[in-house]
Amino acid sequence: MTAPPAAAPMWVVVPAYNEEAGIGATLAALASQTDTDFALVVVDNASTDSTAAVVRRFAAVAPFPVHLVHEEERGTGAAVDTGCRYAVAHGAALLVRTDADCLPAADWVDAARREFASGTEMACGRSLPRGDERPSPAERYVLPAVVRAAALYGRCRTRHRHPRYRAPYVLCHGHNLAITAALYLRCGGTPRIPLEGPAEDVVLLNRARLHSDRVARAERMVVHTSLRRLRAWGARRTLLWCWDRRYRPADPKQVHIR
Repeated sequence: MTAPPAAAPMWVVVPAYNEEAGIGATLAALASQTDTDFALVVVDNASTDSTAAVVRRFAAVAPFPVHLVHEEERGTGAAVDTGCRYAVAHGAALLVRTDADCLPAADWVDAARREFASGTEMACGRSLPRGDERPSPAERYVLPAVVRAAALYGRCRTRHRHPRYRAPYVLCHGHNLAITAALYLRCGGTPRIPLEGPAEDVVLLNRARLHSDRVARAERMVVHTSLRRLRAWGARRTLLWCWDRRYRPADPKQVHIR
């Protein structure tokens, strides 16, 4: 199947839950992109604060169209799927996703567009800690190394090496990925599963790998992500959470640290 041209309509999808205090920085980072030829859809995932109001105020001055949609089913997977399908229904051919506590680098959209131009159907970008959260040396250097080591482990796991997969397993962060609308629909999209269930980004990655041999790691796509989960839970619990949810907080409400 021929991939759409890089100039095809692009939409950025951002799920958000109770992000009134921080989503403004994410929206500002998107407004500061070197390439603002995209539309933005923010999915308010049953927030109980003023997240939606912050987005509406931003929409009045944004350099691109801003859509605010609501998803009452709690969970990142449901919110992302709603946003992606809304974007596709409104003409998106290219989808790029980040989260409401993240700061995409200024050339993030441009880097995603370059990946699509090279023929990539799904690109998984690089994650770095947010500088404004003053990461410690361990958070700045050790954490990324541990994450990369975990990715190598993931590539070796039997469940990720089935001969049906058409592309190699790559390190994938839900807050930094790009996928064509055609592949998103073809593979079934992001699973609408609870946040404490399997990692929705890995499920999407493996679904895409079943349908495309053009799934790639994209080091030029950089997003700076929040350290708040790591700092709330500690390194051990955070790593166990990422490792097949081997840690889950006793209070289900604590799961929704995004």
